[in-house]
Amino acid sequence: MPSDHDVATCDGCLSRIRWTITVNGKRQAINADPDPAGNLAVYRDGTGTLKARVLTGDRNRLEGNEWQAMPHAATCSRPRPRTPRPSSRPGRRTPTVRYGTWRRTW
Repeated sequence: MPSDHDVATCDGCLSRIRWTITVNGKRQAINADPDPAGNLAVYRDGTGTLKARVLTGDRNRLEGNEWQAMPHAATCSRPRPRTPRPSSRPGRRTPTVRYGTWRRTW
């Protein structure tokens, strides 16, 4: 069982969570306690960072010092709403300022 020194609290449901880094380098919250129903394999790398990978068809078993965990987004009772990023709206461009012929350089 992992130690409790890196356990945080979810802002929405006040559950115990841990922050991990996925294979793609993104942060992901997981439930703090191991869960045999979870689909993530979590391990601590050489620098002490928690890393998570999805248990897939090719690698569906735990390897080495991994433990099985559940993503917190799957069990959170009060998930935070996602705010859309301005760049995610297709068809909207930032207006470009174009100077006309009236501008002179002396």
